[in-house]
Amino acid sequence: MTSVDRTYTVRRDGERLDKVCKAELGTERGGAVESVLNLNPGLAALGLTLPLGTVIKLPPRPRGEPKRPVVKRIWGES
Repeated sequence: MTSVDRTYTVRRDGERLDKVCKAELGTERGGAVESVLNLNPGLAALGLTLPLGTVIKLPPRPRGEPKRPVVKRIWGES
């Protein structure tokens, strides 16, 4: 199976797409949810909680570290 063929099947009641993205892609930010929605036309119409048995196509897992915001401090940046 290549990264293009990755899928996720909803197996629990109450699962939400943002939580699936966090578990499977490592983040629900930075366009992860939107990229899953683009790969799965009609997925958004299923509602906030996904029905059992829904198969979701997943994009490749993002590479690298997520960007941390730089916090300006009077004694220097960390």
